[in-house]
Amino acid sequence: MKEFRKAVIFLPDGMADDPLPELNGKTPLEYANTPAMDSIAAKGINGTFQTLLPGLPTSSDVANMSVLGFQPELNYPGRGPIEAASQGIELADDDVAWRCNLVYVSGDGVLRDYSAGHLSDQDSAVLMAALKAEFDSDDVTFHHGVSYRNLLVLHGKKFSNKIDYQKPDSSQDIPVDQLRLKPLDNSPEAAYTVKFLEELSEKAARFLAGHPANQGKTNPANWIWPWSPGYRPKMQLFSERYAGRKGAVISAVDVIKGLGKCTGMQVVDVPGATGFLDTNYEGKVAAALKAIEENDLVYLHLEAIDECSHLGDLQLKLRAIEEFDAKIVAPVLKALADKPYNFAVLPDHPVPIKLRKHTTTPVPLAICGPEIEPDQVNSYSETLAPTGALGLLKKEELIRKVLEI
Repeated sequence: MKEFRKAVIFLPDGMADDPLPELNGKTPLEYANTPAMDSIAAKGINGTFQTLLPGLPTSSDVANMSVLGFQPELNYPGRGPIEAASQGIELADDDVAWRCNLVYVSGDGVLRDYSAGHLSDQDSAVLMAALKAEFDSDDVTFHHGVSYRNLLVLHGKKFSNKIDYQKPDSSQDIPVDQLRLKPLDNSPEAAYTVKFLEELSEKAARFLAGHPANQGKTNPANWIWPWSPGYRPKMQLFSERYAGRKGAVISAVDVIKGLGKCTGMQVVDVPGATGFLDTNYEGKVAAALKAIEENDLVYLHLEAIDECSHLGDLQLKLRAIEEFDAKIVAPVLKALADKPYNFAVLPDHPVPIKLRKHTTTPVPLAICGPEIEPDQVNSYSETLAPTGALGLLKKEELIRKVLEI
């Protein structure tokens, strides 16, 4: 009987980009020094993967569901309930969970910063506890997540998830009045949900403006931003989908952890994993090396590159890409060099630095392993990957390829 092939997928969130004049026509990935990722491309096979699909949000939950082969076009539950699963929040049948950013809205009513200056987790915990004490009721509860990434849950059949919303990280520098929630159907529940949340947001804005934790800040967390609502997820288990294989996810952020919990994958918590450049790289590597002993697939996710892209900070993005290569990919490859494992690298979606938001272009993909015949591509990039022998992969094809199912 053939042994299960093990694999590690390196997932640098939001890394793909467009060519930039200031980089002599190269993308940040092409310009950065990335010998470890280049080695996967040179030793393996290259192509692209379609992560974002028509008719669905251009968000990381959709993209990572796609990479893992869980077909969001059939069973996308919304970002809120996925992150609720990560936090262990038990949703009742009629609870509607929303992702709830703490954001900065300027005095002229413009959404200026989706992350409120990359709010520290300590300040976020203080503000969310204050919101909870002030506004929690039979109708609504607030839940602290990580940094600006928090949750809000509406309770009862009078509420609906059929609401049109705007992603905050795609809406920076736009007046709030142009970004309002809207009902997606004519039901009284949808109309009431919009009315309830608009009134709650206004009350919360007045409350947050006067909170001591926001005083003296350049980008204070002075507004709540509910988005991506949904009901309790019902997703197939990873092991059922992939012939008994076991998987693990390693990430700082609730959306990836939530996908792991919803699909029965092992969720590895790494102390000091922050979702930004100050994350615990060494801890993530150690966690990956331990997890691959017990699992067939390790999904090693890094959020920082996405955050730098949304900030529009090219130098930070270049730094984040190089640190991912040097502090995540290189040490894992070195530690497992004598193992007959497959390795893959791909972002979940592009975030062009000039746009500061997600786009739907297929992402570059490279896979190497002991039985994978290399193609002619010698480095990993958005330009070269589509010329490789792998072609365009979709749906379950990546996971089945790396696990050799």
